[in-house]
Amino acid sequence: MKKIPFHHQLIATGLGVGHFPYGPGTMGALLAILIWYLIASYVSYPVWFSITLALILFFTIVGAYSSTVAERYWGEDPSRVVIDEVVGQWIALLAIPADYSWWHVLAAFALFRFFDIVKPLGVRKMEQFKGGWGIMADDVLAGCYGAIIVYLITTISW
Repeated sequence: MKKIPFHHQLIATGLGVGHFPYGPGTMGALLAILIWYLIASYVSYPVWFSITLALILFFTIVGAYSSTVAERYWGEDPSRVVIDEVVGQWIALLAIPADYSWWHVLAAFALFRFFDIVKPLGVRKMEQFKGGWGIMADDVLAGCYGAIIVYLITTISW
């Protein structure tokens, strides 16, 4: 049996964190937070927002392609493919305000993981798309739901 091309493995597994034996999806989400934090720590809000948006768009497309390739080698929707969790987490992080605190980041993480694991409100239905698009779509929608709630939490005064 042939091995998956290295670049597809690197992308699909989120720089290899998908090989983590416990909670690879959670590890993918934490990788997304780490990358986002490194960006947000060194540039202004409009720049980190724009970079995060560009990463989402780029890795949604590249991730869908690499995930499709990964399925040929590892079977349907393999757990080691975590680029979908990385992208979904970045989407939830888009709603964080410029003057964010770690509570915002924790809320984005918890909400994204909740929607990704429970798969309510059409999230599970997104898995019906073929190949890598099905792998990516449910996490994109889970990230959108997470972002909506984070945005509401940060903008509504109680």
